[in-house]
Amino acid sequence: MDVTEARETAFKALFQLEFAPNDETEFYEKLSIENAIEEDTKVQQRRLTYIEDAVKGTRANLAEIDEMIKSRLKKGWTLSRLSTADRNILRLAVYEMVFAEKKIPVSVAINEAIELAKKYGADDSSRFINGILNAIGNSNAATNSNP
Repeated sequence: MDVTEARETAFKALFQLEFAPNDETEFYEKLSIENAIEEDTKVQQRRLTYIEDAVKGTRANLAEIDEMIKSRLKKGWTLSRLSTADRNILRLAVYEMVFAEKKIPVSVAINEAIELAKKYGADDSSRFINGILNAIGNSNAATNSNP
């Protein structure tokens, strides 16, 4: 399992968590990760660690991640109006670009998110996700470059 497949598995787990009750979060995080990796029995330990870190890290930073996404949506749009797939693709990419211990370069995170959007999103999801992530990546780069 390469990192692209591990990222897709993390996305699937985050997608599943959208439908879990808010209580017992830790239990449902573990269950969603197990369900997502069940399809591939060849999960290497380092990829399992990546999947767990990505899911738990995204969830731990969810309020900040969602705020970053919301602030880039056009007037009249809300996070809940986005498709579940688009919302979680964006969340995972923002986590990787901004919050992950080993941050993913913005261009890589965007390209990987676009590929997930092509596979799981609507026809125009990849363009939409590209625009939102570019805005976040540019904003974050500007923030990090100012001393």
